[in-house]
Amino acid sequence: MAINSAWGRVFKRTLDVTGATIALVPLAIPFSLIAIAIKLDSRGPIFFRQERAGLKGRLFRPWKFRTMVVGATKIGLGYTVAQDDSRITRVGRFLRNTGVDELPQLINVLKGEMSLVGPRPTWPHQVERYNDTQRRRLLAKPGLTGLVIVRGHNALSWEERIKLDSWYIDHWSPWLDVKILALTPWKILVTKEGLYGPGGVNEDFGASQETREGR
Repeated sequence: MAINSAWGRVFKRTLDVTGATIALVPLAIPFSLIAIAIKLDSRGPIFFRQERAGLKGRLFRPWKFRTMVVGATKIGLGYTVAQDDSRITRVGRFLRNTGVDELPQLINVLKGEMSLVGPRPTWPHQVERYNDTQRRRLLAKPGLTGLVIVRGHNALSWEERIKLDSWYIDHWSPWLDVKILALTPWKILVTKEGLYGPGGVNEDFGASQETREGR
């Protein structure tokens, strides 16, 4: 069954709506408490919402709890994030370490902009740097979690992540989605594998290449 076949789309959409609805109901109260904590901890909005590239490159705005100071991408390391990054707020550090900051994207799943499982959404400027092969990862809706998350996440190079995303699209099956969903809590909450990249830094896609080229 292909991921973009009629049956593939029906299965994924059914899983997405069912899973997101079941998850959002018990999360209502924790989300409210997190929102209060964010407002008390630092100045700025509760949510961080900026455009990302979705299916076939279409832009959308994911819901995400704000974990950094306002205007973080314009100061410090820009789109690169370090483990000891001073732009991360106290509440934000907890949210990032537990993956809770991404859970509001269940709203995007319900809206059909994202899926429970798929390649993680990326910034538009990152997509502009893709070659034709790398653009294949846009053939699936972005996921709340994905094969990359359970295979090493930021510990992997960008090249390895994109290859895994392409493999997921080519070899997708209902069982693969279920397996990834089952593994995600263990990887994020227990092993915390790949929370940050080598040297404690999550580098922006293409940043090293642009630096080498003097851009």
